[in-house]
Amino acid sequence: MSSKISKYPGTEITPDDVKAGRYLTTLYQADLKYAWTSGVATSRYLKGLKEGKIWGRRCDRCERVMVPPRMYCERCYRPTDAWVRLLDTGKVVTYSIAYVNFDASRRKEPILVAVVEIEGASPLMGILHLLGEVAPEKVKIGMRVQAVWKPAKERTGAITDISYFKPLGGKR
Repeated sequence: MSSKISKYPGTEITPDDVKAGRYLTTLYQADLKYAWTSGVATSRYLKGLKEGKIWGRRCDRCERVMVPPRMYCERCYRPTDAWVRLLDTGKVVTYSIAYVNFDASRRKEPILVAVVEIEGASPLMGILHLLGEVAPEKVKIGMRVQAVWKPAKERTGAITDISYFKPLGGKR
């Protein structure tokens, strides 16, 4: 459909019309300030990461411990009951070996990404994170891993305060 022919009546406003001042325009300058909060559960979780701790939330009704924590249980539709300090160990429940960067460029060395079910949390409650200190062919579902934390002075209160998860030797 041509821009000259339209089923709607009216005249197109062109950039030239605006530059020539054929239409009334108003310029507003706004001094906008934004505030953002990550909420009660995520704030405590991120503060814990900065301290080298992993926190979850327990729902007494359905007996689940959730990580990342939630203030409301999505299974029971009720407020969760208590904070639970979790271990920084867990097991790999799924993983991917990626030879492509976020910008779709090829990598020479793969990135190993896994969902780690955190010990002390309910089954299938975990963290999506990187694996390190392991060859791609050695990664297995069920492999026990432990968080490798950045030095305390370098932590910022982000999931990246855990550099990666590394394999744990032996069985528990």
